Amino acid sequence: MPAQSRTAVPFLPILAWGRSYDRATLSSDLVAALIVTIMLIPQSLAYASLAGLPPEVGLYASIAPLLLYAVFGTSRVLAVGPVAVVSLMTATAIGEHAAAGSPEYWAVAITLAFISGAMLLLMGLLRLGFLASFLSHPVISGFITASAVLIAAGQLKVILGLKVDAHNALELIWGLLQGLGRTHLITALLGLGTVGFLFWARRGLKPLLLSLGMGARLADVAARAGPVAGIALTAWLTWFFQLHEQGVKIVGVVPQGLPPLTWPSFDLSLWKELAVPALLISVVGFVESVSVGQTLAAKRRQRIEPDRELVALGASNLGAALTGGFPVTGGFARSVVNFDAGAQTPAAGVFTAIGILLAALLLTPALYFVPQATLAATIVVAVLSLVDLGMFKRTWVYSKADFAAVMATLVFTLTMGVESGLVAGVLLSLALFLFKTSRPHIAEVGLVPGTEHFRNVLRHQVLVSPKLLSLRVDESLYFANARALEDRINEAVADRPQLQHVVLQCSAINDIDASALESLESIDHRLRQAGIALHFSEVKGPVMDRLRGTEFLAQLRGKVFLSHFQAIAELAPDLSRGAAQSARAV
Repeated sequence: MPAQSRTAVPFLPILAWGRSYDRATLSSDLVAALIVTIMLIPQSLAYASLAGLPPEVGLYASIAPLLLYAVFGTSRVLAVGPVAVVSLMTATAIGEHAAAGSPEYWAVAITLAFISGAMLLLMGLLRLGFLASFLSHPVISGFITASAVLIAAGQLKVILGLKVDAHNALELIWGLLQGLGRTHLITALLGLGTVGFLFWARRGLKPLLLSLGMGARLADVAARAGPVAGIALTAWLTWFFQLHEQGVKIVGVVPQGLPPLTWPSFDLSLWKELAVPALLISVVGFVESVSVGQTLAAKRRQRIEPDRELVALGASNLGAALTGGFPVTGGFARSVVNFDAGAQTPAAGVFTAIGILLAALLLTPALYFVPQATLAATIVVAVLSLVDLGMFKRTWVYSKADFAAVMATLVFTLTMGVESGLVAGVLLSLALFLFKTSRPHIAEVGLVPGTEHFRNVLRHQVLVSPKLLSLRVDESLYFANARALEDRINEAVADRPQLQHVVLQCSAINDIDASALESLESIDHRLRQAGIALHFSEVKGPVMDRLRGTEFLAQLRGKVFLSHFQAIAELAPDLSRGAAQSARAV
C-alpha cells in the first residue's frame, strides 16, 4: 500500500470500508436506507418544530450531516440528524435571542450549529474525547428522562390545541390542567388519535401484516412507515373536511427545493452568549452518539474511535450550519433501526440523505395540510421511549450517591431548564466523587495463614504483629485524601506503643500527586522522630517512575519492597514463620 494511503485511512474511515464494498453490501445498505428514510422524514419535520424552526429545516439538517458522517465517522450504522433532546436544548438556547419561527431565529440556530461543530471538531483534533467521562451514565439517564418528560408535556399543548406560556415543567403542567376546558376538540381528536395509532403501529402493525401473509421484510418496512401513514391520513382528513378552516393548525407552505447555502453570524456578543449552550449541546450529543455507536458496534465485534467521532460530529454540525440546518447528533432510535434493517456501512446514510433530498425536492407540497398536532404526536411517541423509570430503582439500590445525582439532574431539569439540570448533575457528580475519594478505604491487612496473601483484619482471620502495621490504601493519593492517610497513621502510632514499622501496600494506588507526596514526606518525618520506619510495597511502575524523580526515596528511612510478603518476611519474620508452620500443620 502506498505511504499516502496508509496515512489517509486512519483519518478517513471511508477508505477502509469503501475498498471492500460489493453488491451484497450495497443491497443491504439500500434496504436499510429505505426504512430509515421513511422513519426520518416525519421525525425531521417534528424535531424542527420542536426546536422552533420551520419544518423544512429538519429535512435540511438530515442531508449534509449524513454525507459528512459517512466520510469521517467510524461507526458503520450510526445515523446522524436531528434528535429530540438536542432539539429541545436548541430551542432553549436560542429562545431568548429571537421569536420562534422567524428568520432571525433560524439564523441563530445556524450559528449555534456552527459553534457546536467547531467545538466538536477542535475537541476531536485535540483528542479531548475523555471529557465526556465527566457526564456519568446516571446523570445522562436522569437528564434524558427529564428532557423527554419536558418534551412530551410541551407537545401536549399542541395536541390539545392550547396556548400555554410556561418556563418549566411545573408551570406547563399547571397551565395544561387549567386550560383543559379550552381544548380544541378536533385538534385533540387528530393528535390523540395519532398518538394511539403510532403506539399500536410500533407493536401491533407488523404482527398483523405477517398474519395477513405479507413477507417479513416488507412487513417491517410497512411497520416503520407508521408515522408516514399517520401524517398522510391526518393530512387527507384535514384537506377533505377543510379542518384548517375550523381551527386546526396546519404546517402550511413548505419551500420546495435544495437546502440553501447559509452562513453563520459572526457577531462576537452572540457567540459569547451561545458558547456555553453550544458546549453543553456538543457534549450531550457526543455522549449520546458514542453510547449508541459503541453498543451497536459491540454486537458485530466492531469498534469506534471516540476522538474520531468528535471530528465526524463536528464536520456534520458544520455541514448542517452551512446548509440551513441546526445542531445534530447520532440518534438512538434511527441508529437501532438502521442496525436492525441490516445496514453494513455508512453508505446507508448516504442513500438515506439522497432519499431525504428527494423528499425536499418533490414531497414538500404534500405537507401543506399536515396538522401540527400530528407532528407533536410523532414527537411524543418518539421521546416516551427514552424514559427509563427503572433506572431510578436500580440506582437507589446500588448507589445512593448516584441516585442523588440522578434526582438533582431530574429536578433541576424539570424546574430550572435543561441547561441548569445538566450542569447541576455534573457538578453534584463531581462533588460526590471528591467527597468519596477524600475518604478513601484504608484497610489494615494481615497475613493469611499458610499463604503469601494479605487480607483485611476486620474480614478475615489473619496473622499480625504488634511491631508492624500493614495498611492497604484502596485509592490513588491526591490533595483531597492525603490528610486522611496522615490521620489514620497518627491514630495507629498513638495506639501501638510497640510499633516499629509501617508498610503501605500500594497495589491499588495509581497516582500520587504533589500534595500527597508532601503528606508522605510529613508522615515519614513524624514516624522517624518516633523511631518508626516507613516502608512501601507493590508500588506500580508509573508511580515508581515519578517517585524516582524526587528526593523522597533518597531521604526515606525505610525501604520499597517488590511484594508485601517480602516486606513482612524481612520486617516481621515471626509472621512468615508462623504462616509456614500453619501450612505444615495443614
